Amino acid sequence: MKILSVLDAVGWGGTKEQAYITAVGLKNLGFDVSFALSFDFEAFKEKIKDKVPYYEFEKETPFKRISFFTYKRLYDIISKNNFDVIFANSPKALDYVRVVYPFLSKKPKIVGFKRSGRKSNTLSKYFKYSIADKIVVVSKKVYEELLEEDFFRDKLRLIQSGIDLSRFKRASDDEKIALRKKYNLPLDKHIFVNVANYNPEIKGHIDILKAYKQIEKDNTMLLFVGLLTDKDAMKEASSFGIKHFLGLGYKEDVEYILRACDSFVLGSRLEGIAGALLQAMASGLVCISTNVGGISEYMKDGINGFLIPPKDINAMANIMEKVLNLDSNVREHIIQNAIATSKEYSIENMLSKYVKLLEELY
Repeated sequence: MKILSVLDAVGWGGTKEQAYITAVGLKNLGFDVSFALSFDFEAFKEKIKDKVPYYEFEKETPFKRISFFTYKRLYDIISKNNFDVIFANSPKALDYVRVVYPFLSKKPKIVGFKRSGRKSNTLSKYFKYSIADKIVVVSKKVYEELLEEDFFRDKLRLIQSGIDLSRFKRASDDEKIALRKKYNLPLDKHIFVNVANYNPEIKGHIDILKAYKQIEKDNTMLLFVGLLTDKDAMKEASSFGIKHFLGLGYKEDVEYILRACDSFVLGSRLEGIAGALLQAMASGLVCISTNVGGISEYMKDGINGFLIPPKDINAMANIMEKVLNLDSNVREHIIQNAIATSKEYSIENMLSKYVKLLEELY
């Protein structure tokens, strides 16, 4: 079975991470998988080198969404390579596939994705998602919401995101010290970390900065990892008068950065399953998260982390302060529960569901 996994844009994030993990996993199981992606997505090309072949169709220009050549290149890729299945990994990727689909002589099966609880308008629902043979939903909550609104219920398949437990694991005390030295992080501070491309409207970066400002002490530090965190986030932190902040920008080795930290803070206003949060839990961090998307499916307040309402800056600040003062036994109990929870989201479990989905298509 030949599968084409279509990605749009160049920013690394949860969608790209899951597309990568799924493609490599299916490839290892014997499926013939390729990517269609942006000419300019050098980081992704480097990551999949010698693992998954790729084709280029999208160029990073202001007119890429309306460029005839963008669609012509994708059409040529699909029509010349006789693909059986297309994974359209995001709404914009599905836009591209939707436009070229009527012109294909061979109609491959289409798998769309709903990775967050964002509502689809009527045009998007009936023009775009109607062509999908199956629609993968990554969280139970979003799945149930889609069932309630009768969003192509027969096409929906729940496949929760998986994490690579061989990469994300807890550091020993000695490893933690070594990693802090490697990244020039202070040895004597409690480090709160967030991993997300800088997108305040969706990921709540400003909320985190405001909350941290309320509890900032000389023995604490806030660390952001992700695209533009070394630029835009640094400027915002400075404007708030935050002293102990660092934005590292996009990093490939995020698993080691997590191991160097103490606590994880997620301020998202919209999420699916929040893979970065699960990665932090697997890495042995005490996690604080807004209660959005499918997060409450696995994070239980006070048991394996702490949940707060989205956009509630004071609640976030209060929990950050609480985490700083946790009893060591309570802290260890929460960490162990978080690690146990993360094991339920293994790549192997996720891939078995994708194999079943593909079997349903043919």
